[in-house]
Amino acid sequence: MMEYNTKQKRLPLPEYGRSVQKMVDHALTIENREERQTCAETIVRIMRSMFPELPDQERKLWDHLAIMSDFKLDIDYPCEVIKPEEFHVAPERVPYRNSEIRNRHYGRIVEEMIAHALTLEEGEEKSCFIELILIQMKKNYIAWNKDGVEDKKIIDDLKSYTGGAIDFTDKEIRLTSNNSTRIYNNKRNNNNSKKNFKRKF
Repeated sequence: MMEYNTKQKRLPLPEYGRSVQKMVDHALTIENREERQTCAETIVRIMRSMFPELPDQERKLWDHLAIMSDFKLDIDYPCEVIKPEEFHVAPERVPYRNSEIRNRHYGRIVEEMIAHALTLEEGEEKSCFIELILIQMKKNYIAWNKDGVEDKKIIDDLKSYTGGAIDFTDKEIRLTSNNSTRIYNNKRNNNNSKKNFKRKF
């Protein structure tokens, strides 16, 4: 069952979207300090790619990360960030650009996320980030078209966005109840396992 945004936790900074907030929430669960630091730096890189024109960018991005973590993220910040007692007014909003969006039902944030995914090296971080993109693309599409959408349409649109650079047509993807994806083996080599589950994504 799709969970509507109105029933979900309020976002402290909606400009970054729920996917980035989920990354911050995940960082809070990482016990290893070094891994937590690496995760935080990755999140800030993604935020930077989404709003490259943000003035006084570096300081504000780390401020925003602190705010999104409710000031609970224990890392080595590269600069002094806003303190909870200073946060008594709404933070300055990040500016929105007026450039044309290729597919309005997906939105600008998804386009920025896709652009960033293309800059990542192959590996687990890139795969996880692409999974988040696919989740967000399907949610955005369903919000725009209540009749739903086939998985193939979402995967094909991502392939089209990237000129074929990101191609998940040979992978099985499933959206689970905890809003994560699972990528299974290549379809051509996993015909038997295909029969054992019903795709929900």
